[in-house]
Amino acid sequence: MEAAQGSAVTHATELTGDKASRIIEAMRKSVAARGTAGATFDYVAREAGVSRGLLHYYFGTKERLLVEVVRRESDVRITRLEEAIADADSAEGVLRALVASLEDFLGEGPTPRVMVYEMIGLAQRNPEIAGELAELARRTRAHLAEALRAKDASGVLQLKADADVIAVFLFALGDGITLRRMCEPELDITPVLEHAVAAARALLG
Repeated sequence: MEAAQGSAVTHATELTGDKASRIIEAMRKSVAARGTAGATFDYVAREAGVSRGLLHYYFGTKERLLVEVVRRESDVRITRLEEAIADADSAEGVLRALVASLEDFLGEGPTPRVMVYEMIGLAQRNPEIAGELAELARRTRAHLAEALRAKDASGVLQLKADADVIAVFLFALGDGITLRRMCEPELDITPVLEHAVAAARALLG
């Protein structure tokens, strides 16, 4: 069983091109509309225009496909954020990049947010998914922490705490604001963002 699972992960990372894009997008939309329980391989295969057997071959299980969807989305987001931070030449520029990243996430409609929080819920009941999600969180945190360290070393920032701790704090701020927006879609989060920026500014220097 372990060998089969390892193979599925390898295949997932090798699947590229139009088929991969269609599968990923079909799973994203399915989870947002139906939840993880309703996002079946049959439905995803039909929406993506591929065979059910192809999904099994590349991903093995629905849960691994879910992890792959979240992983790829996270990779895109962290790459965009790293590039924005790299271009910043001041602490305020870094803050603008962080806020823009959160606003982009909030502005993309419910699909990405539902996808992430469905995965978090699933992780509470599935140790394998919990491990995958924890590793993904560690990786994204490490990327942001490294970007902050680079700016600190260049003198753009003057970090007031360990970069890893600051990265966790920044993600926690974003997670909290995102969850509140999901609970209260009509809530004006502008004042909240202003306080979040002030808190982040105090740590970035």
